[in-house]
Amino acid sequence: MKITILSQSKISNEIKKIRKSQEEDFVKVNKIVSNIIKSIRKDGDRALLSYTKKFDKIELTLKELKLNKEIIKNSESQLPAALKKAMKLAIKRVKDYQKRKLTKPYRYKDNYGNQLGWNVTPIERVGIYVPGGTASYPSSLIMTATLAKVAGVNEIIICTPPSKYGISDSILYVANLLNIDEIYQVGGAQGIAAMAYGTKAIKKVNKIVGPGNIFVAAAKKQVFGDVGIDMVAGPSEVLIVSDSKSNPTLIACDLLAQAEHDSKASAILVTNSRKIANQVLSEVKRLTKNSRRKNIIEKSIKKNGRIYIMSSIKDCIEFSNNFAPEHLEIFLNKFSDYKDQFKNAGSIFIGENSAEAFGDYIAGPSHVLPTNGNAMFSSPLSSLDFIKYTSFTSISERGMRALSNDVEIIAESEGLFEHSNSIKARKA
Repeated sequence: MKITILSQSKISNEIKKIRKSQEEDFVKVNKIVSNIIKSIRKDGDRALLSYTKKFDKIELTLKELKLNKEIIKNSESQLPAALKKAMKLAIKRVKDYQKRKLTKPYRYKDNYGNQLGWNVTPIERVGIYVPGGTASYPSSLIMTATLAKVAGVNEIIICTPPSKYGISDSILYVANLLNIDEIYQVGGAQGIAAMAYGTKAIKKVNKIVGPGNIFVAAAKKQVFGDVGIDMVAGPSEVLIVSDSKSNPTLIACDLLAQAEHDSKASAILVTNSRKIANQVLSEVKRLTKNSRRKNIIEKSIKKNGRIYIMSSIKDCIEFSNNFAPEHLEIFLNKFSDYKDQFKNAGSIFIGENSAEAFGDYIAGPSHVLPTNGNAMFSSPLSSLDFIKYTSFTSISERGMRALSNDVEIIAESEGLFEHSNSIKARKA
């Protein structure tokens, strides 16, 4: 991690360099994933079991593909009470937050007596991908399945890679709390394909959500259009904006918290204070030495960790808005002076108490967020992503006659004369 003095004129080019360094090489992966998807569509469960043996080094029978309900229920006895209590609280807080985001069906009448509006219905069947192995995160299941439940989704299934140690008890416990009993031991691109197109063992879904590696991301991208997806997310990232009054130890702690995700994660500080920049760098070095995830953090910080000294807070904000980070932490003594100037971020954390880790686990908003600058045009996953709108139109006699001529004129200007005739027939 090094300190760079960055002028306002070089912000755009610097961000382009950062984003280029984060780009994944999908070319080779896409070909592999495409072949996997084709195999699943052609050979179904036989291909699923074959890929499980090949990639996960585990032989399963067709009967073992779906996890037994008793195994799911028994997970409760395997976990410490404090962890179970914490996960219950997280689910409650996420539910409380997501319920407030939901919308309702709406009807209104215009001045011709036409009734207009929209219906709101939940998506019928949702598939959630849950990473396995060293990346087994019950928090990701909480931050996806809880939202679907709040939205009213009736059928939720989970696909997660098998393990010789069994599926994580934490994952099973969360699934049990949310009444999800369709859990399939299948991971990777083959799991995404199975959910997207269905096999005899796994009924197809309408939408797939959840994080995964580059093969999972590529598969989600390829099946999009045949099913809905949440997003194609890249490595996790945090951007911290600070002034000279900030606590350098807290900033360093939050940079390391992001860096420990994996070696591709990005941890960036922008500040107008040379003193803070130097103090934070010193604290990052000190804290890394004693970290239990030192190896991952050192790789992440070396490759993607950055500290930028800007000439003003205004320039720091411009950097932030152009970078559009997944997570944005704001350590500004007079935040109220700037609160309306921050435009682009997946999730914003304001003040020194608001560690990004609260957002990862228990604050309420989902931690499934747009990465790679996609916060410029995309939003965090929410309960709204599990509902769909159907527009509603009921034209009155008066409305039909009042609006018909204009419809006919527009239709005929487009050369669609049967559109026009369909209106004229109603006036005859």
